[in-house]
Amino acid sequence: MRTPTALMLAAVTLGAAPAFAQIEDSGERNKTFVEARGNVRPVPLPPGGPAPRMTDGHVDLSGTWFSGPTGRANAWSVVPDERVAEAPIPFTPAAKAKIESMTRAERELGRAQVTCQPLGVPAMFVDNPYPHQISMKPDLFIHLIESNNNWRVVRLPGRHKPAEEQETLYMGDTATRWEGDTFVMETISLDTRPWIQGNGWYKTDQTKITERLRRPSRNYLEYQYTVEDPNTLTAPWTSAWRTFSLSADNEVLTENFCTNNENVEQFMKLAEQEREKQRR
Repeated sequence: MRTPTALMLAAVTLGAAPAFAQIEDSGERNKTFVEARGNVRPVPLPPGGPAPRMTDGHVDLSGTWFSGPTGRANAWSVVPDERVAEAPIPFTPAAKAKIESMTRAERELGRAQVTCQPLGVPAMFVDNPYPHQISMKPDLFIHLIESNNNWRVVRLPGRHKPAEEQETLYMGDTATRWEGDTFVMETISLDTRPWIQGNGWYKTDQTKITERLRRPSRNYLEYQYTVEDPNTLTAPWTSAWRTFSLSADNEVLTENFCTNNENVEQFMKLAEQEREKQRR
């Protein structure tokens, strides 16, 4: 089952369970409720030997990839995902104030996963709990994700279009190159609607995102991105490397479309209520 981790967090009753809380004021005093994550202990995949290579000698990034080291969805894992250690984001004072002023409802309304918008760059990799499918040739990189069936295609090596031919797109205008065994995608001209992260970090017309992909072994893929934007950052910021693992069951993507999230209207009402409280 490829249900996102967030959807697995629910109050359920279990016989053998870890920490729990007694409900004292609900009329169900004798019922035990726990917040359950799952019942599977993850087992990381072995490296699996060297990474395959394409006919031109470069590393082949092709495969179906899951976030984490197990080759499967981690939603049922009893072990919480480890928080990746990263440097603080050097927001400008104006950007920090804007982000911190957002209400919780506004943060939800800004997320592409909530409003059924394309995820864009880099959110296809960093705001997506579903699997990835990559198909690669010496001159082509194709990235598909199960979440709302988003897709991206870039040429390699590739240059940016002339400035007069560029248009703002969810996937932007991407130049590509190899740095040894690391595949690099440098993207500008990005549509500013999708956020960089779900914390409200927004794009502007000056946002530039450089992504790096490498495959240190057959079973593992690693991803990192750098953000440059003088409108929101005092200096470029680079993420930690994120780990993805090759599907242990050789899975393919299934149809998954976001069509009409009924929660959006509820979030809009909550956002207005929160703003009204702030005005009083």
